[in-house]
Amino acid sequence: MIFTILVTIIGLCLFEIISSIDNAVINAHVLKTMPEKYRRIFLFWGIIFAVFVVRGILPFLIVWLANPELSIVQVVTFVFHPNPEIEGYVNQSKSLLLLGGGVYLFFVFLGWLFLEEKKYAFLAEKFMHRQGIWFYAIASIFITTVIYFSLKINPILALSASIGASAFFITDGFKKNAEEQEKKLLNPNSHLSAWSKILYLEILDASFSIDGVIGAFAFTISIPLIILGNGIGAFVVREVTVKGINLISRLAYLKNGAMYSVGMLGALMVSESFGKEYPFWLAPLVTASLLSLFLFLSFRETKQLKNNMVK
Repeated sequence: MIFTILVTIIGLCLFEIISSIDNAVINAHVLKTMPEKYRRIFLFWGIIFAVFVVRGILPFLIVWLANPELSIVQVVTFVFHPNPEIEGYVNQSKSLLLLGGGVYLFFVFLGWLFLEEKKYAFLAEKFMHRQGIWFYAIASIFITTVIYFSLKINPILALSASIGASAFFITDGFKKNAEEQEKKLLNPNSHLSAWSKILYLEILDASFSIDGVIGAFAFTISIPLIILGNGIGAFVVREVTVKGINLISRLAYLKNGAMYSVGMLGALMVSESFGKEYPFWLAPLVTASLLSLFLFLSFRETKQLKNNMVK
């Protein structure tokens, strides 16, 4: 039991950290344009908002949306005072949580693979990026296929898949807008106040946290474990924002590892929602393995660059 909990929490921490890399980089760049006083305000109050508000509320909200017959009070109460009846409802909704979340994560992966600028770790990534126009066709075929098979099992399951796709396009729009706002914030001629920048970073953090919270359900449906694992991961990301941003910037392929992890977890969640069962350690193992692989590729790239500079 203890071993299962530890493995799950470690997996959640790793996934939260690597899925928040973009967020950490943006935070660091914007914080450099702010006075020290406001940096401290963001880092102190920001971690409280990120962990206790955003990552504390989202898991409850997601479970409640998957169980509309329960009140939000019943969902919150169940976490601290287990009730067999409510536990039955939550377990029955597991496939809904997994399918909606899995579709969302797999769309995130496809969007990165086909549309985003990136440092290519493999030749296939360069080829896929050149075929970017096919993202929309592949995404449409994927969601249509998932909904088709879902309808054979449960119409509500099909609705969950549709909600997962809708959530992706909504949050993707926010993230693309954030990229434009970042350019304005980093402009030395920008007249935005430090408080405006802090507000922007908090809204951005909330949009990025959705990936981590949804992906957490691939590891467990236990809300306390999700809050604990994601909370520790979010804290680490905030520390990295200030102390390790130069190192993060040198890890050229870390984002690739994060996205492959997102894609694999999304695929596992979709598969599990249709009845396939996996051992509890598979999601943490996939996350740790991909992180290790792309850390190795990043350090190898850094070493090669140093050797070339010496020559």
